Amino acid sequence: MSSVIASTRFSVLDRSRTREGRDAPEALRDTVRLARQVEELGFHRFWVAEHHGVPGVAGSAPTVLASAVAAATSTIRVGTGGVMLPNHQPLVVAEQFGVLESLFPGHIDMGIGHSVGFTDGVRRALGREKHDAEDFGEQLAELLGWFEGTRPHVHARPSEGLRVPPFVLATGEGAAVAAAAGTPLVIGDLRGRERLLGAIDRYRAGFRPSPWAAEPYVVVAGTVAVAETEEEARRLLVPEAWATAHARTRGTFPPLAPAERIEAMTMTVKERGLHESGLRGHIHGTEDQVRDALEKAIKDTGADEVLVTTSTYDRAALLDSFRRLAHIADLTSGNAEVAA
Repeated sequence: MSSVIASTRFSVLDRSRTREGRDAPEALRDTVRLARQVEELGFHRFWVAEHHGVPGVAGSAPTVLASAVAAATSTIRVGTGGVMLPNHQPLVVAEQFGVLESLFPGHIDMGIGHSVGFTDGVRRALGREKHDAEDFGEQLAELLGWFEGTRPHVHARPSEGLRVPPFVLATGEGAAVAAAAGTPLVIGDLRGRERLLGAIDRYRAGFRPSPWAAEPYVVVAGTVAVAETEEEARRLLVPEAWATAHARTRGTFPPLAPAERIEAMTMTVKERGLHESGLRGHIHGTEDQVRDALEKAIKDTGADEVLVTTSTYDRAALLDSFRRLAHIADLTSGNAEVAA
């Protein structure tokens, strides 16, 4: 095994994607089940996401879902990737993570993002505007201040004095916020390598040591699909690629469909182009191919950790992909058979 891969942590983000013919409650239960499975495989963290008003995504309340995941697991770190801070009052977010850390001490991560509701209707329902994301740095400082006990007049209970590791999610611009706050950085995706490297360089150059991190820590996020053949691995990417193409041409993000049905579709020229674009650039293939691609990605970025964000219709094939990835990274010994 590559020494580069061996020295890198591997974690999983599950977005609780819905699938055709299966409802949102089942998607949430699938998330909890997957957390138990990847814990057995030896992954370091399991994170859940926040989306509002998206038909194809069931995960709308990440701290609630993280609580269910933490209750169902024992060793894996559990967190959010992430809570979108502009959607919430920092005090409330601090209280929620304070409760999580109190219930599951030493197992909780606080991943924080700067997106605000995707549509005008969702933003209105949340009581937010697009410009609210512009104050992300100040919002983050307030959030961390509740844990440090530096906010005036009010105390966050039970958060104050607890150490819940914060992570800042970024697609580029947020890297400067993470550097200034002295927090670990989660950044993606692996397809835009040049832009990714520039943001990571700026983060490391501007990093200020803090009570939360003494030195820069980089988590790179992206899709990784592993199968017996390269074609099988590529088919794992098909449902998400089509869902994205559908959203960009029709305005709605649908549940994931079976790859074989998508491959038989008649698409417009624009749909076909977006679909094919969605398939390109991800790390996928056989174990040998993925091992080589991961080694290059980790060397290029100097990443301390890889956060795998793969979604697909076939849950058994997804688990098999994670099992093969765990083998590549030697995450587990003796746990090769994880129940589907």
